[in-house]
Amino acid sequence: MLELKLLVLLMVANGVPILISKALGERLAVPIDGGVRFIDGRPLFGSSKTWRGFISAIPVTGLAAWGVELPFELGVWIGASAMLGDLFSSFLKRRLGVPVSGMAFGLDQLPESLFPLLAVRVELGLELIQIAGLVAGFVFLELAVSRILFQLRIREQPY
Repeated sequence: MLELKLLVLLMVANGVPILISKALGERLAVPIDGGVRFIDGRPLFGSSKTWRGFISAIPVTGLAAWGVELPFELGVWIGASAMLGDLFSSFLKRRLGVPVSGMAFGLDQLPESLFPLLAVRVELGLELIQIAGLVAGFVFLELAVSRILFQLRIREQPY
């Protein structure tokens, strides 16, 4: 049951920025990197990584944790570390020349699920095999839900 709750929180943390973006469009969409370019001349993260998405994911994931009977603070920690994982993957994707909102299978899913699970591993007593299973489950769910969101015209890319 804990694993299912954690998958829900991972999906919430990573889904909130997409839903907020769809709901608000360009309003309050301030890029985290402020348009700064790295030494390679490419964007640090890219324009799709906004403060709005980053900040909104954290308390909403906390509320989702409370909703599945886990501590609010645990959800906040999962939300924040999922967003850090997302920034990490965006940073790496820009270095690899993947365009903003472009897909890089694995790189899009692993950090944003692995970082939060490692962050709460000790507190929840998670074994590495559980973390591996949860990451695999997240990858599968993320790809399936992403296609559904694309068909509903909530997401712009079908991955």
